[in-house]
Amino acid sequence: MESLNKSIENHYLKEGLYEDIINRLKAQNIALNDVKRSDIAGADEFHVRGATVSKELANSINLNGLNVLDVGCGLGGPCRMLADKYNCKTTGIDLSNEYIRTANKLSELVNLNNKTTFIQGNATKLPFQDNTFDVVWTQHVQMNIPNKKQFYSEINRVLKAGGYFLFYDILKKGNGDVNYPMPWASVAEHSFLFKAEEMHSFLEGFGLIKVQSTNQTQAGIDFFDKLVARLKEFGPPKMGLNVLMGETTKPKLMNLLTHLKLGELELKSGVYKK
Repeated sequence: MESLNKSIENHYLKEGLYEDIINRLKAQNIALNDVKRSDIAGADEFHVRGATVSKELANSINLNGLNVLDVGCGLGGPCRMLADKYNCKTTGIDLSNEYIRTANKLSELVNLNNKTTFIQGNATKLPFQDNTFDVVWTQHVQMNIPNKKQFYSEINRVLKAGGYFLFYDILKKGNGDVNYPMPWASVAEHSFLFKAEEMHSFLEGFGLIKVQSTNQTQAGIDFFDKLVARLKEFGPPKMGLNVLMGETTKPKLMNLLTHLKLGELELKSGVYKK
């Protein structure tokens, strides 16, 4: 398992992420003492539809003032949004040391480090006490985790009674083969896709009750179609997912778009209550 975790961390690794973001801000003549969350949102929300879908997820319940854990937080964009807009106390955990280093520095950059905490760790061994968080939230993370039962068991363990689990995920829908690379895996051996019914079965087994579920697939397809059109016309954005994926951005996103259109993969978001 340690070797798998290292391989997955290496898949996401891009050295000097924070420094690259700073250089891109400078290239846009953005003063570093006046950086806003919106200036970095193109890079710090590593999931389909970015900041837009995070806001949708945040509005699915009353989050104001709650203590929130983001499992697989990446560069911490959602944590900063929740802290800034909903006065949440937010904690993010991610397998990637470089992501966590960058997340902490970005929070300092936009003056939200007093309301956000980021730590490196394993989503299947969360370093928190039972019943710690009002909300646990995760976006596009479980695809890298083979032991789904342990993953959702840990989420349930650290969630308070009456708390909410919010998710936005890429799920298997058909039975066909998946072509790689994908944004979350360069090879099939690092990808552990499963179906929505299986996720529901795990969550229901832990006593979580489904409040709502939304099919986000068409919204994701529309987003990608517009993104591809913009890329053709204007080239890569100054602050986009290309910051994280570099030259592999196009093949990864095109593979994901193709499978969404073929109905082999789907995007879903949802809310469960403990």
